[in-house]
Amino acid sequence: MHKKTPIILCLLLTLLYSAEEFEYIGVDVNITMPNKEIKKLTVKRNILAECRKVLITNKNLWTGNFAHSSVPKACTSTFVHSKGKLLAMTLDDDLETYGELEVLAFIKEMQHNKDLLLVDARTEPWYAYATIPTAVNVPFVHLKRPKEYEFEREDALRLFGVKIQKNDEYDFSKAKTLVVFCNGSWCSQSPDMIFALLELGYPAEKLKWYRGGFQDWLAAGMTIIKK
Repeated sequence: MHKKTPIILCLLLTLLYSAEEFEYIGVDVNITMPNKEIKKLTVKRNILAECRKVLITNKNLWTGNFAHSSVPKACTSTFVHSKGKLLAMTLDDDLETYGELEVLAFIKEMQHNKDLLLVDARTEPWYAYATIPTAVNVPFVHLKRPKEYEFEREDALRLFGVKIQKNDEYDFSKAKTLVVFCNGSWCSQSPDMIFALLELGYPAEKLKWYRGGFQDWLAAGMTIIKK
């Protein structure tokens, strides 16, 4: 019961507010200052309206460095923080959420295990601009919009080791274990792919979600590949 509490709380909050409303309305708290004074604060995303109008593009998100003037430029990184909607830490009880070290260990294991696959769920222009080494690109729309991408969806499922049978039935006995990611903890593309796969019957234990995605990967100073 304790394990499921954060998930239940998240679902209740979603019923009360949309994801955007909750993160911007925030939570009212009382903070005790060093002088014992009680200060009221609202914990929320502090994003200016003009920032929320910034387009989500490769150029806007992944270009630029800044920090205190005494810090060498090579040691600094920063990214646009005003986009998307924040996502919960867990998508499903049986589905693990990964961090950078788990992804790195997964990549190492992939080198001699063909049943593992690192999946960049972003659309092709994002993948072409920059991605995590060894990741394959399967745009989330290919799974989320089957009527528009019938053939691409079938190709994706075959790549994942799923055998497509008659009457739109699927054999997941040889399905690969996937680590799926997109732009960051505010990006819904990888969750959209994961939920589409779960709806088809893909085993949850064979799906891993790298919640921090490309933004956290860059923030940690990890290796990337670019055109």
